[in-house]
Formats: sequence, C-alpha cells, structure tokens
Amino acid sequence: MRMRNLVATVGVAALALTVGACGKEDTPAAGGGGGSTTGACGDLHKFTVAPAADVAGSATYTKLKARGNAVVGVKADQPNLGYKDANGKRCGFDVEIARMVSAQLGLDPDKIEFKEIPSANRETAIAGGEIDYYVGTYSITDKRKKLVGFAGPYFVAGQDLLVRKDDTSMDAGKDALKGKKVCSATGSTPIQKVKDENLTEASNISEFKTYSECVSQLLDKKTDAVTTDDAILKGYAANAPEDLRVVGKPFSTEKYGIGLPLADKALRDKVNAGLETAATDGTWKTIYDKTLGKSGSAGTPPPLEKY
Repeated sequence: MRMRNLVATVGVAALALTVGACGKEDTPAAGGGGGSTTGACGDLHKFTVAPAADVAGSATYTKLKARGNAVVGVKADQPNLGYKDANGKRCGFDVEIARMVSAQLGLDPDKIEFKEIPSANRETAIAGGEIDYYVGTYSITDKRKKLVGFAGPYFVAGQDLLVRKDDTSMDAGKDALKGKKVCSATGSTPIQKVKDENLTEASNISEFKTYSECVSQLLDKKTDAVTTDDAILKGYAANAPEDLRVVGKPFSTEKYGIGLPLADKALRDKVNAGLETAATDGTWKTIYDKTLGKSGSAGTPPPLEKY
C-alpha cells in the first residue's frame, strides 16, 4: 500500500509527457523531486558565486553579465534530475549543474530564469538566444554538434533496468530479460532496443505513455522491469529506495552535455573548466549524492571531451 501511495503521490505531481528516447528526446513524466517521497523539492546546494569571473571573447557572457542573471533551459518532469514541484521550486541533478555553472560565471544561481524548452526546440532556443545554456538530459551527438556547442559531458547515462528491490533475477542485466515482463514508454528508443535484440518475448513487452505508469506496473508486480536511461531510473529509485533499485548494468551510452551557442568557444571552455573543477574538488559528487545518489547507485564524474 505504501508503494502505491508513493506512486499516487508522484502521479499527482507528474505531468504526462510522451515518448522518451534514451536521452535523445523527451523523457516522460515523473513525479517527486530532490529525493523527496512527497514530491517537494528540498534544500538546494549552496554555491559560492565567483567574485571576479570573466569570459573574454564570449558574446553570450557579455549579454548575460549585462542582464545580471542566466537564462537556462531545463526539463521539469524528471525526479531528481530536472524537476519542478507543486510550489514552483526546481531541483535535481541537472538543476544543480545549471546553478553551479551560473555561480562559476559570477552570477547568483538563485536569480536564474529557468525556461522549459521542449526537446525538439532546444537547438532553436540556443541558436536564437532565447536561453544562454541548456541542462536537461541533452545527449551529445555528432549531429547536434553541428548546431550547438557542448560542454561536458557532465554525466554518462546508459539504458538500464529498474526492478523491485528484492528481485535479483535480472542482476545480470539485459541478458537476464528472457521470460521477463518489460515496460517502457510507447515507441521509445529503449523499448525498440528490447524488441530489436529480442531481449524478451513480444508478449512480455508493455508500453505506456509515461514512465510513471510503468513504475506503477512494476510496483503492482504486473511487470518485472522498467527500462530507459539509468539517470531517469535513478530518479525513481531515489524516491523509493526501500522498494526500487537500478540493476546497474547499462547497455547503451548517452553522454549528457551542457548545450551552448555553437560559435561561443570561449564560454564552452569556461564551462568545461568549471566542470573540471567540480570533478576534482568534490562538488560534483556532493550534488550527485544529494539527488540521483539517493537511489543507492554510485556515480563518478566522467572525463570531459573538449573540442
């Protein structure tokens, strides 16, 4: 009953979005945030604002410095990643990364103007100057690198499995899915991968509009596993660590980057330098542990891919 109440709670907070695509497109609805089982964001990390920040040669930085705050594109429906609670407060790992970047640029992270940008409009929003940067399960791809600049990656995700905590039958990962019931978002890249690789029988596959529905199915024992990016799954697990866990055997690679204006290499270098500092001084781990780390899954900052 507690588990069902939890899902009901997150369902109220959730907004139903559609098809997720393993970090490449929208990632469907969720609830809860900041690791809270009540759906409310908790306290955010306190970042020190750099007192004498400057980014010589960056047109974007000149603009946001004059404005006095950063305008950042995010998602709002991913628990412990990019989430907005019923009070309008935002939290999650991606939100904290966005706030950290603002502080490193010498701008108060509490003054960020967040904008929810649909995945299909991210490149347009960045190129058109609607936002200064974007942080929201934005996979770095060669195709996108022709349209926007990427700092990072700041997180490497991969398709994984969310299971009930007491179920160890799929600890081997995708190769243990034969005969198991698997759920994912309708038409998503993750469920297509399950089909293409015949990881389980067609009759065992179920698809729903949102991942929240799949999680409900999992808690009700109507399915055995939910599959999508592990970052998203960790968000659900963090909201119910006594009931759910991520297997931890990812079988794809998605490198999340910070989207920036294509021509602004100076800003990209500055943001990369900040990510490098966060990886070495422990900031990355601190904000990970406060968000996705509540799932019980360990995380480490990935190496940067500067270009």
